[in-house]
Amino acid sequence: MSVSVVRASRRVPFLDLAPVHGGLKAQLLADIADLIDTGAFTNGPAVAAFERAFADYCGSDRCIGVASGLDGLRLALVAAGLEPGDEVVVPANTFAATFEAITQAGGVPVPADASERDYNLDPAAAAHAVGARTRFVLAVHLYGQLADVIALRGLRIPLIEDACQAHGATRDGITAGTAGVAAAFSFYPGKNLGAMGDAGAIVTNDAGLAELVVALREHGQRAKYRHDFEGWTARLDTIQALVLLRKLPLLDTWNEQRRTVAALYRDALRGIGDLRLPPVARWSEPVWHLYPVRTTRVAELAEFLRERGIGTGRHYPEPPHLSRAYEYLGLRRGAFPVAETLANELLSLPIFPGMTESQIATVAETVAAFFDG
Repeated sequence: MSVSVVRASRRVPFLDLAPVHGGLKAQLLADIADLIDTGAFTNGPAVAAFERAFADYCGSDRCIGVASGLDGLRLALVAAGLEPGDEVVVPANTFAATFEAITQAGGVPVPADASERDYNLDPAAAAHAVGARTRFVLAVHLYGQLADVIALRGLRIPLIEDACQAHGATRDGITAGTAGVAAAFSFYPGKNLGAMGDAGAIVTNDAGLAELVVALREHGQRAKYRHDFEGWTARLDTIQALVLLRKLPLLDTWNEQRRTVAALYRDALRGIGDLRLPPVARWSEPVWHLYPVRTTRVAELAEFLRERGIGTGRHYPEPPHLSRAYEYLGLRRGAFPVAETLANELLSLPIFPGMTESQIATVAETVAAFFDG
């Protein structure tokens, strides 16, 4: 693909969901009309149907729909046995929700540094972070690429996956959601598999854990008005299940389109300025939820692209351990050099299903123009 023939004045949004939803609009409207007629707004048949379908997709025994990815992480930790004061090893570079899930479940996040090989939790750093009170390792599959789950399982600490950005990704023959005790997925609208609002799920092969999550997501009820546990309102809405049921059969196609965008970026952006392209570990098949590039001029590049109508994102400019919310952990700048460098240098370029070669070329041409200027 030539990047010299497309003028950089053409606007490219960071994310455009119109190509995804355009062909589904009539079906979704019909599904919602049927739902209005039946009135099965909570725990409707579509919830159970989606749970079966997504469990099959992931290769897991059970899927339990919940209200968000954060709910999935928190309930998975509680159901897996996290006790107040237990420590959970977690990557220092992640979205705040990963830390929130641990603390809201009563645990203590113990950050460990990222790996330059895949920008995920470094197994060696995780091993160093394990202590007497460590109960779980929480691996985050950032940007659509699995962490090194084989090495992390070698720590002999129960593994829970934050797979909120990795729907359909594989590494070493392992599919996201099947590497640990349980995994949480988010279906926030911009995810690879997105609802039309907040939604999430837990997948697991542990029948007891699954049944406990079913109770915890609805006020701790084993049966109506039999409250065996203190729970939450964390159900998956039927309307979101309907949307996800329509989208799930298209997920692999959309993931392949993301891979195509990533491959075209790789070819077009290689060797430009100080730009560093996202690494892909051996035997890894990312699904490219994001396409994060690195540069020491990240703010300048973002502004240059913005002025020319190209959207970008920062994921994530403030590591949780440096945020005000978690300053009580007592961790200072410099504690996790790789994670903090990534926070300072990463810029996410547009990537989404239905993105055209013309749009990709526009982005690449404009990035090249920035470094040539």
